[in-house]
Amino acid sequence: MAWFLRKKKNIITPIEDRKDLPKGLWYRTPNGKIIDTDELKKNAYVSPEDGYHVRIHSKEYFDILFDNGKFLEKNVKMISKDPIKWMDRKKYTDRIEEARKKTNLYDAIRTGVGKINGIDIVISCMDFSFIGGSMGSVVGEKISRAIKYCIEKRFPYVLISKSGGARIMESSFSLMQMAKTIARLTQLRDSRIPYISILTDPTTGGVTASYALLGDINIAEPGALIGFAGPRVIRETIRKNLPDGFQTSEFLLENGFIDLISSRIDLKKNISNLISMMM
Repeated sequence: MAWFLRKKKNIITPIEDRKDLPKGLWYRTPNGKIIDTDELKKNAYVSPEDGYHVRIHSKEYFDILFDNGKFLEKNVKMISKDPIKWMDRKKYTDRIEEARKKTNLYDAIRTGVGKINGIDIVISCMDFSFIGGSMGSVVGEKISRAIKYCIEKRFPYVLISKSGGARIMESSFSLMQMAKTIARLTQLRDSRIPYISILTDPTTGGVTASYALLGDINIAEPGALIGFAGPRVIRETIRKNLPDGFQTSEFLLENGFIDLISSRIDLKKNISNLISMMM
């Protein structure tokens, strides 16, 4: 029975001093492909094995698109109020504060001014990690101010959407942002300044129904989920089976809702080429 006994002197390293391998060295795609995270970053967070586009945040998009990752952020510290005094298990203001601490963001969108291949440009990018990238009054106001800046400076505008739709905690105030942003985009169009919309996974709800599909050029990343309502809701409403690939980038391109599907690796080049032609 001595085989099953462990004497204290046989423990070489105390448990509290043991070192685990660092986490996050590898990433597994939904198809089971494994890639080193450093290699993934160098490849614009696209798996070289199967082309899977990993969801990334505004920080990573700005690093990929802006020359040398340099930009000036605009309207940084705008924070949502509680216009309808949202009553739920948790106050809206508490949810905002939790999201801020978790993401180090003030809301679900950031705007940067910089250059793409030497071209002056303004980019707004949504962050799904902040309350599902939901569109509230701050998102609408930041987009409005970004467009106004583009009109004043005559800079082209790029908007990267990644959202679950309107923010329910702001009710009609959130829905008003659809009309507000569309009105600004109309002014941008009348000023003959290019607007390129980038749709990423996922882009849904009121965002899809407003500014996301109103670009002079609408570009989507491969395999992105893009739609208004979810497939289950649509299926139950029309009482019909949906076609294969419904609400994917490829389906939208085939049916004329978007103009181009671009790998994230080629996104910067494609944006600069399009802007050079339109300007």
